[in-house]
Amino acid sequence: MWGTRFAKTGDVESGSSTSRPLYPVMLESPELRWSFIRKVYSIISLQLLLTIAVASVVVTVRPVAHFFVSSGAGLALYIVVIILPFIVLCPLSYYYQRHPVNLLLLTLFTTSLAFAVGLTCAFTKGEIILESAILTAVVVISLTLYTFWAARRGHDFNFLGPFLFGAIMVLIVFAFIQILFPLGRISYMIYGGLASIIFCGYIIYDTDNLIKRYSYDEYVWAAVSLYLDIINLFLSLLTIFRAADN
Repeated sequence: MWGTRFAKTGDVESGSSTSRPLYPVMLESPELRWSFIRKVYSIISLQLLLTIAVASVVVTVRPVAHFFVSSGAGLALYIVVIILPFIVLCPLSYYYQRHPVNLLLLTLFTTSLAFAVGLTCAFTKGEIILESAILTAVVVISLTLYTFWAARRGHDFNFLGPFLFGAIMVLIVFAFIQILFPLGRISYMIYGGLASIIFCGYIIYDTDNLIKRYSYDEYVWAAVSLYLDIINLFLSLLTIFRAADN
């Protein structure tokens, strides 16, 4: 995919020595880096397909969603489903370079997060979900192409790391305030807008890391980072549209 987008890089599969580097100060082989990038995006594509499949089942099979909101056991299980992806991230952060344990943990992480996304979408109008999904796809593709274009011209986005970390801390505090002291529909829209901007920044930042900094054994962690950016951007846009609709 990316090999055809940037035709001047040469034939990645054939290992052509005429391949141009992805960025000006690139030291390793462009063929190996392109192979790594294709591997990461293949994993992300499978994660998104699994997310769509699991979330679709949760949304369409109505008794599943109603069970989680209509009983005490369901609510307790809902809390477990919400925190399970964060629990799985702990061993995944340790075993992400060990095959096949890393892929098994990645599948569990993706499935649990997909279930949580499905429960979020279960009580949302179909047109709102579609609008959020389309806008997410457009933004992700646009920012990805922009980051690759910028990297080829020598731009570096590593400086975004501290700013994005500070912004995500503000967002977390904002979310806790919303839980303890709900501030109404406008505050939800502000939260969704801020989160959307932050995760747009993370897509650029993590794509830049994918191009320049991740090693070849870190393909699982690179996929997890970008997958989380995409899912969080979708949920942020969903928050905005739901608040506007209400």
